[in-house]
Amino acid sequence: MPTNIYHERQTRQLCALHTLNNLFQGEQSYTKEQLDQICNDLSPNVWINPHRSPLGLGNYDINVIMTALQLRNCEAVWFDKRKDPSCIDLNAIVGFILNVPSDYKFAFVTLPLQKRHWIAVRCIDGKYYNLDSKLREPECIGSETDLLTYLRAQLETNKRELFVIVEKTSTSSEQQNANWLKSETIAKPPRDRNGSGHIA
Repeated sequence: MPTNIYHERQTRQLCALHTLNNLFQGEQSYTKEQLDQICNDLSPNVWINPHRSPLGLGNYDINVIMTALQLRNCEAVWFDKRKDPSCIDLNAIVGFILNVPSDYKFAFVTLPLQKRHWIAVRCIDGKYYNLDSKLREPECIGSETDLLTYLRAQLETNKRELFVIVEKTSTSSEQQNANWLKSETIAKPPRDRNGSGHIA
C-alpha cells in the first residue's frame, strides 16, 4: 500500500469531515469550524440546527457535505440504484461518497439505535481505496473491475446510498450528468427500497 495515502481516523461524530478530507487527500483540509458555519448559514437563527447533532459533536447531513463540496467547485450527484455502476465514466469523476447505516455505541455497549455514516472512496495511484474513517488504515479495493463489484454489493444492501463526486462545470445540470455517465447505460428493473428516503 502506498505510504502517501491521507487517512483521517474517526473522532466523535465527525465522519462527514473526515470523509471530505480523505476524499481530497488532505489538500486544504476542511475544519469542524467550517462545517459548523455551513450549518449556521443553511439554517440561521434556529435554536436546534437540523443539519448537525444538537450536541455540536458533528453528525452533519448531506446538505452540509454538498455545500462544502461547492467550495471546491465540486458537487455530489445521487446515483440511481436502478443503474449499474458500470455506466459511470470513472475517468470523469473525483470519487464517491457512501452513506451507510451505523450502530450507536456507548463504551463497549451497542445501543438499539442507528445513525448514518459517511465513507469516501477514490482512486489513488491507479488503485481504488475505501477511506472509511472507522478503519485502522485505508482498505485497498483494487482495480476498476474490483471497484464495480464493491459498489454493486453496497447498492444491493438496503439503506445504503451512493453519491458520485464530480467537478462542477458551467453547463446545465442535465449535461453535467452526461459528462460522467457513459453514452450507453442500461437501467436495472426498479426494486423496492425499504425505509424512509431521509439521508442523515
